[in-house]
Amino acid sequence: MENNLTKESDLRSLSIVELKKLMESLGEKSYRADQLFDWIHNKQISDLSQMKNISASLKEKLRLQGYEIFETSLLLCRRSKLDETRKYLIKLKDDDIIESVFMKYEHGNSVCVSSQVGCRMGCRFCASTIDGLKRNLTAGEMLGQIYEIMKDTGERISNVVIMGSGEPLDNYENVVTFIRLLNSKEGLNMSQRNITLSTCGIVPMIKRLRDEDLKITLAISLHSPEDEKRKEIMPIASKYSLKELMEACRYYYEDNKRRITFEYSLIEGVNDSVEDAMKLSQLLRGLNAHVNLILVNPVKERDFVQPDKRKAFEFQNKLEKNHINVTIRRDLGRDIEGACGQLRRRYKESTNC
Repeated sequence: MENNLTKESDLRSLSIVELKKLMESLGEKSYRADQLFDWIHNKQISDLSQMKNISASLKEKLRLQGYEIFETSLLLCRRSKLDETRKYLIKLKDDDIIESVFMKYEHGNSVCVSSQVGCRMGCRFCASTIDGLKRNLTAGEMLGQIYEIMKDTGERISNVVIMGSGEPLDNYENVVTFIRLLNSKEGLNMSQRNITLSTCGIVPMIKRLRDEDLKITLAISLHSPEDEKRKEIMPIASKYSLKELMEACRYYYEDNKRRITFEYSLIEGVNDSVEDAMKLSQLLRGLNAHVNLILVNPVKERDFVQPDKRKAFEFQNKLEKNHINVTIRRDLGRDIEGACGQLRRRYKESTNC
């Protein structure tokens, strides 16, 4: 995987402290770092030439040192006729394309961001992974998705889920930097409690994430309470057993004390039986957990079928009777290919790019 786009040259990926060190190395006053950070994260300007109180000499120094703001621009927006969801294709500086989703809830506006161009995890229900992983996103490119959507909608974003294309813990350093920048009091100042990171279950990285002392919500893509069945759905299960995964979740919770979400895509005839619900209840017993049931999104390249809602309600009822906190996820953006990777894939097919 070739990737010449690194955090070190993306000004939008640098913290205030890192910008101050950069200014010092360039022989500039430290307050220039505050000015740059304000232009980038509050005014959300991605072109140095538009920063009026930044001197031409500093701009030239940054250019000569290879610093820039990695551009993100809206390529396509599809609006749902069923709800207020918007699905975006966002173009990156190297012409790669990623997806982001804007969703309205009673508790506020949420944005689902991508963390990679493509994905190498191979989960069978997901369109993002069909063509594999192309590259990681920088923290600035993740922030750029939010900034572009804020400009387009004119609305404040109160919640962020790192649940779009890519596996966040496979891009660990950039994702943690993104979370800290999002939480920065000099920037959007978003509470870490309003940030959710979704992972397919990379056990060592879950344990490492605990030690970052973040107060974000951890979401685990589970999709089966049995190792063998989970291996058929998610290749990562061949590397880390459910026993190892649950131990990592308990380790994370011991320090974080934030309820862990378990995402469970119901697939007809695969993982939606009463027996599956009973085994799931047993797996999660004693853990402060919330199960988010999802009616699997049909993907053209896959053969998974969505169960009817009656069966989903039966599954939910069985979990509730076993004292498991559970909801069926509100179905948003189904008419605009809202699921991960679908719109990007259709666009690339239609344009042969």
